[in-house]
Amino acid sequence: MKTECTTRRVEFHPHFRRRVTGAFDGGTITSDGGGLLLREVERRMGAIRSFARCFADYRHPDKVEHSVEALVAQRVYGLALGYEDLNDHDELRRDPLLAVLAGKAECEGKARPRRRDRGNALAGKSTLNRLELATPEGAPGHRYKKIVLDETKAAGVFVDLFFRAHPEAPREIVLDLDATDDPLHGNQEGRFFHGYYRNYCYLPLYIFCGDFLLCAKLRPSNIDASFGAVEEVARLVERIRARWPRVKIVLRADSGFCREGLMAWCEAHGVDYILGLARNSRLVEAIGDDLETVRARVGETGRAARLFNEFAYRTLKTWSRSRRVIAKAEHLAKGSNPRFIVTSLDGDARTLYEKAYCARGDMENRIKEQQLYLFADRTSAATMRANRIRLWFASLAYTLVQLLRHLLLRGTRMGRAQCHTIRLKLLKIGARVRVTARRIWVSFTEACPYADVLRAVVARLARLPVMRC
Repeated sequence: MKTECTTRRVEFHPHFRRRVTGAFDGGTITSDGGGLLLREVERRMGAIRSFARCFADYRHPDKVEHSVEALVAQRVYGLALGYEDLNDHDELRRDPLLAVLAGKAECEGKARPRRRDRGNALAGKSTLNRLELATPEGAPGHRYKKIVLDETKAAGVFVDLFFRAHPEAPREIVLDLDATDDPLHGNQEGRFFHGYYRNYCYLPLYIFCGDFLLCAKLRPSNIDASFGAVEEVARLVERIRARWPRVKIVLRADSGFCREGLMAWCEAHGVDYILGLARNSRLVEAIGDDLETVRARVGETGRAARLFNEFAYRTLKTWSRSRRVIAKAEHLAKGSNPRFIVTSLDGDARTLYEKAYCARGDMENRIKEQQLYLFADRTSAATMRANRIRLWFASLAYTLVQLLRHLLLRGTRMGRAQCHTIRLKLLKIGARVRVTARRIWVSFTEACPYADVLRAVVARLARLPVMRC
């Protein structure tokens, strides 16, 4: 009788009288069982399918093993599940559950033509990398890089998904604009040193509506924060008004976007705005009495004090007209803290500042989700074009998780959770995968602490129709 091989075992510290022994004999186990929720959202909203259609495929049809949609799905699901690096896919290509998410009919890869590929249902890192590296002029004749993205079409996908998630026209929407740094650590194309952020970086432009991403535009950092904002806002407003002609649109941003061109465009096209305004000596002088008043109150009470005021204001050179400026005269324990905004909106000054303008801070949390948890800052490719595509992949992964949050998690204890919390508690669920002739069995752990949320989400799925496209 043969003795059991011990080289596959791993011994750990004992638990009281019992030995603790590990062995690599559990069968096919995935750490991403909850990824099936993202697949169900995709089946109903078509986010990945829509983005895959933005690629032109110049490969010979008889030699294609991985469709463009399967490649895009593998890349986007990987980001959503926490795999930021393309190198991860040389191991992930063996995961049958990820193959199910990517839409592979043979999820175990047993029927691959080449023997060396058998057991690997999905593409490796080199194949996935070609999605980013092809160029429109070179793709038709290139030996390997034959899948090329139409960037104009890709930019419009996020607006389409926003419409699909909101079948009824809202009364008002607020478009939040912001720019942030994307630090670089190599010699990427478009790399410049930014004095404010004190590093070499890109300066991507983001536009959100609530929690939904509408625009992610990668830019070099040797530009003004508002560069290109008018063109992107014009594109979005045109699409929104074509779909919802009566909706009121408000533009909101910090002082980096308080530029004559953007405000004049809004005024000419019936778009309201509420923008931060950088303070200067003229503005501070205009609220001098209020600043003295709040300073005296702090001296009497020892607590922070603030007053709000408003007045018409025009710069000496750059503005074409006078505009309504709202001022916050505030004094804190550390000293004076005046703040200003400029707006075309009517209403009480304090309400506009505290309720309308300050709410833009939530958009910064959405950007953090993008960059910290969906890896939008993983822009290490050599060319600007490849890094733009990487940013869009991360943006699509964010949108997929946001659709899950918007459509299925509202009203649950995960309804306002951030992306990384949703991933940790709902997507990263250990499961055993068994593939039979007629069924794929995914056996979740009985000790799943969020099984109730998972069941609630699956119950809601029945009320969402499957998108046919």
